[in-house]
Amino acid sequence: MSSTTEQRPPEQTSGETDAPTAGRSWAGVRALLVRLHFYAGVFVAPFLLVAALTGLAYTLTPQLDQIVYGDQLRVGRVGDEPLPLAEQIAAARTAHPEGTLASVITPAEPDGTTRVVLDVPELGEKQRTVFVDPYTAEVQGELSTWFGSTPLTTWLDDLHRNLHLGETGRLYSEVAASWLGIIVTAGLVLWLGRSRGRRDKSARGVLLPEKGARGVRRTRSLHAATGVWIALGLLFLSATGLTWSHYAGERFGQLLDAAKGHAPALDPVLPGAQPEAGDEGGEHAGHAGTDANEQGAQTDPADFDAALAVARKAGLEGTVTVTPPADAAGAWVVAQDDNVWPVRYDQVAVDTVNAEVTSHSRWADYPLLAKLSKLGVQGHMGVLFGIVNQILLALLAVGLIAVTLWGYRMWWQRRPTREGSTARLGKAPGRGTWRRIPLPVLVLGVPFAVALGWALPLLGITLLAFLLVDAANGLVQRARAGQAG
Repeated sequence: MSSTTEQRPPEQTSGETDAPTAGRSWAGVRALLVRLHFYAGVFVAPFLLVAALTGLAYTLTPQLDQIVYGDQLRVGRVGDEPLPLAEQIAAARTAHPEGTLASVITPAEPDGTTRVVLDVPELGEKQRTVFVDPYTAEVQGELSTWFGSTPLTTWLDDLHRNLHLGETGRLYSEVAASWLGIIVTAGLVLWLGRSRGRRDKSARGVLLPEKGARGVRRTRSLHAATGVWIALGLLFLSATGLTWSHYAGERFGQLLDAAKGHAPALDPVLPGAQPEAGDEGGEHAGHAGTDANEQGAQTDPADFDAALAVARKAGLEGTVTVTPPADAAGAWVVAQDDNVWPVRYDQVAVDTVNAEVTSHSRWADYPLLAKLSKLGVQGHMGVLFGIVNQILLALLAVGLIAVTLWGYRMWWQRRPTREGSTARLGKAPGRGTWRRIPLPVLVLGVPFAVALGWALPLLGITLLAFLLVDAANGLVQRARAGQAG
């Protein structure tokens, strides 16, 4: 999308002097969008570039995992029928008696291994996953995993989310996601609404670079046409990325609360039983805490087969995670874990003594917002549509990198070229554009900007910082002009 003013020679591009205060019109709105798109592009583009590069690396994780951890993830020979989970667990515990048994994940594919997950105190929030051949009960290795992700995937995920800087590093990705939608929208409006010097008003003129264009005009057409092609995908990445960000994610959670858009909860407590104080239950109840560890140490591996059999009869197919109860009052939880479309996220709570389902949570019963949120996250991570999803994300990342670099190139190409000029970059669009905006737009736009800043706190903070810096710069320039006069 275009991050520059309308095409004209670099030496004529308006600078940091106040824009003329002609009558208010829609041209003022365009001028404001030009200025917003330019400054957001210049200052936020580095964050977008990092996010695109790290996201591009993350899209390759399924293939990288198979290359690096293939011996653990796949079996050498597919057998006729898998052995009972109890035998596979026994083999895993013989090789790794440390920690407590947290869950068992059945293979997603016939050549996949069973994952026996152990809670080991020294690993903190990570877990030890033992990979077992389901046909021979041979242990094929172990890895320290994080929510089921391999060490390589975890490392690349942290790189993309926070640059390995923890909570502080998450600010970079949230700033990028917050501004991405604004930059894309402003760029689309500017490119689709351009008028001066427009030779081709057809669809081709919007979707393809300008024929015969040279210099900054060619760069702008490449920047804008590519931006149009990837705009929808970038808006999707912006929206889905914000749903699990820190500050904007909290706002999204409040929206789900207000709209009752959360997934239906599974009751992990057996009928008639009283949960222990402080037990919150839930799908991962057996993954942490002293009581859960004690319960896990007492778990009979044969009960995993019993819980799985009840869940299969209840219709849970494919790969599932079987989690033992957190305490004596808890039920076993069996949850489908299939992220590829059509997704399967059904869960059941199982009473293994009476071989019955005591509670269930069905994907079909998810509210629309919960479904969209879940599917959006999986699409953002590149797993929803398999290899097609990965290819699309990779193309978006490459497109964003190209658009960003072309934007900076335009900035350089618009530098003054007259003899004696020392400027290395083009001047920014002129100040004072708000004076030319129609009053109805201004009256509605200010509250909208405030509301958007509340919904996306880092967007609001950085926008306010831009305005303060711009105002201070204007005061300095006026003071210099006064001294010169």
